[in-house]
Amino acid sequence: MALTVRVIASNKTVWEDAADEVILPSTTGQLGILSGHAPLLSALDIGVMQVRPQSQKEWLPIALMGGFAEVENNEVTILVNGGDLGNDIDLKQAESAYEDAEQRLRQVNPDDSQEKFQATQALKRARARFQAAGGMVKV
Repeated sequence: MALTVRVIASNKTVWEDAADEVILPSTTGQLGILSGHAPLLSALDIGVMQVRPQSQKEWLPIALMGGFAEVENNEVTILVNGGDLGNDIDLKQAESAYEDAEQRLRQVNPDDSQEKFQATQALKRARARFQAAGGMVKV
């Protein structure tokens, strides 16, 4: 039996379809969901969700900007602050934004915790979009 997966942002439905498997970026690490999963409510971090549409071999990456996921009765509802399909993200623009965010974080005053937090969050968002578009980040 397949999962029914819905990824919903405040301004749009990012993706909705049947899937065989989902991997979510939870706040405690990667979370895999298969058919028959126990009921679950989880906070999501900024990162890349991977979904394998029903009866397909290829994974579909979706950049998520944090939110929550609920799993119940083979339905996965993902409410996010923002999200983009990897195929809809321009790789060159995403790479440039990622490099800019890295540079911004390096230039932050270490004593300004608010600025450091904002720069870190901007880097996480840029990294998620870059990875979903197919980019490889340095470790």
